[in-house]
Amino acid sequence: MFKATAAAAWCRLRVVLAVLLAISLAPVARAEVRIKDIASFEGVRENHLIGYGLVVGLHGSGDKMTNSPFTREAVKGMLERLGVANLDGDLLKTKNTAAVMVTAKLPPFARRGAPIDVVVSSLGDATSLRGGTLLVTPLSGADGEVYAVAQGPVAVSGFMAQGNAASVVEGVPTIARIDNGAIVEREVNFELRQLDSFRISLRVPDFTTAARIEDVINMTLGGGSARALDPATVEVRVPGKGDVAETIAAIENLTVQPDTVARVVVDEKSGTIVIGANVRIGQVAISQGGLTVRVRERYNVSQPNPISIGGTAVVVPETNIDVEERDSKFTILEGDVSLQDLVDGLNAIGVGARQTISILEAIKASGALHADLEII
Repeated sequence: MFKATAAAAWCRLRVVLAVLLAISLAPVARAEVRIKDIASFEGVRENHLIGYGLVVGLHGSGDKMTNSPFTREAVKGMLERLGVANLDGDLLKTKNTAAVMVTAKLPPFARRGAPIDVVVSSLGDATSLRGGTLLVTPLSGADGEVYAVAQGPVAVSGFMAQGNAASVVEGVPTIARIDNGAIVEREVNFELRQLDSFRISLRVPDFTTAARIEDVINMTLGGGSARALDPATVEVRVPGKGDVAETIAAIENLTVQPDTVARVVVDEKSGTIVIGANVRIGQVAISQGGLTVRVRERYNVSQPNPISIGGTAVVVPETNIDVEERDSKFTILEGDVSLQDLVDGLNAIGVGARQTISILEAIKASGALHADLEII
């Protein structure tokens, strides 16, 4: 009975693969995308900012001064700058203050006085930042210069509630956000209008995609306007005395058909398989099967006789082991079959994600998988 069922399943697999093979040989329609969605313009980027500050006004959920000496010293220094002199830092026992790291992204061409969002993250052992207020915090770039100043009440999405014997934590209450919480104080020097050429950087380097971008730009701006330097960079010359901003606006909305490398990404932790459209496998024979071992433990209690002296109850374990051998059949897949066809066929006969991953790894080891297999 089992052998007949397995044979019928593999016959269904061969039928499914034959039908899907005919579908896979048809031309695949690819959507064109805008250049701005697959590339960025060199120099037009964000800059990361960071700063160290204090959040005050917490309801007993701040840092413990004995465990966070940097918080104690920061509070002492802040109070001394505000005129509270001769303060003994060892006497600070407040629980309403937390040391935090403040991070932000300075947008390209951000002008002085423009607001930006900031993220506030606890640095010490504070349990929650809910209800706190961030004090004035300078935000510096990688060059050490201050580009923005942050301050304001923080907004926390998570919460924590606790009692004497239990506690509940939802989300991460030690990370907060302040919308428009910082003001830009210094601009990044970058004059776009002084450029006579600029470069387009592809987010996924590819020679074919770079060549297609070069062609579509030359068709729009004229021959010789664009030149692909490498698989990740296309250089564009501004025509005549044209405006750089207008040229970029005209280019970024042009559409191209990006090309991708055949790749299979496998996440063994969750059993997720992501397959690229260009993946193909050569002619290969596949057999999947093996042994299934089931171990069942059961414990019985042996009681002494009703009238006995010194008798005790004894636990007697019982172990049942069942071994099931599943017959496996070979199936031969012809060449130029897409990997999606193989996976669909395996799903049709009930092969799970774990077994499919093992089959993919075996096909790659045999050299029949014409794609990159990336396991994360």
